Amino acid sequence: MIERSLVKLYEYIGQSVGCADCPDLGSCKNMLQGYEPKLVIQGKMIDIQYDRCVRKVAYDERKKYEKLVQSVYMPTDILQATMENLDPSDLDARIDAIGAANEFLSTYEPGKKVQGLYLYGKFGVGKTYLLGAIANELARKKISSMLVYFPEFLREIKSSIQDNSIGEKIDAVKRVQVLMLDDIGAEAMSSFVRDDVLGAILQFRMLENLPTFFTSNFDFKQLEHHLTYTQRGEAEEMKAARIMERIKYLAKPIPIGGKNRRHK
Repeated sequence: MIERSLVKLYEYIGQSVGCADCPDLGSCKNMLQGYEPKLVIQGKMIDIQYDRCVRKVAYDERKKYEKLVQSVYMPTDILQATMENLDPSDLDARIDAIGAANEFLSTYEPGKKVQGLYLYGKFGVGKTYLLGAIANELARKKISSMLVYFPEFLREIKSSIQDNSIGEKIDAVKRVQVLMLDDIGAEAMSSFVRDDVLGAILQFRMLENLPTFFTSNFDFKQLEHHLTYTQRGEAEEMKAARIMERIKYLAKPIPIGGKNRRHK
């Protein structure tokens, strides 16, 4: 059997070299990019079966959502983010956030109730980058996630009123296995945004115990103030408090500090 399958064995060796150390999908050298070989027995012969690698699975999942929600994004530096290559400078200012991220990664399993993180701090301290690292670590475990720039998502929602696709887009975001809402609090606030979009997403995820992450320049108190006042200047304390209760249920607040890395 082995002698008659030498060609396939040689192909397997050639196509599996480097898979373990592959940094990203774009660096894949295999004949079928994003597919890794597995040996299978076909009668009296050894054959090769090609299956999607974890990075290809994550890429396909992201593309599936991008077709519906255009604000789903992964910049180049986020695509390459890992927990291992986080900037070691200012470690004291970020140690709590990194520790909380590692704790989530070590304890979370699909179907298990685990709180996400609410990462807050100044501009450019690495909040979104840390989310990207978490997303990529989850991808290694074949756990899908979605990173959404929240202000852009809301602009897209508003522009979708004419084609009646609002419900579909909200549904796609609220059902994803692990959701990451980036830059919450940067959006212009309205009752519709707070109650019908954000509220609907958070309510579903709270009931289903789906992990949800947030980044913001606001701490909880500042975010509640932002949610209270609409563009018209109306104060709606009870509705803002209701949203905050959902956020607090879904995620624990973790400050993240350090220098502004965008000014390098």
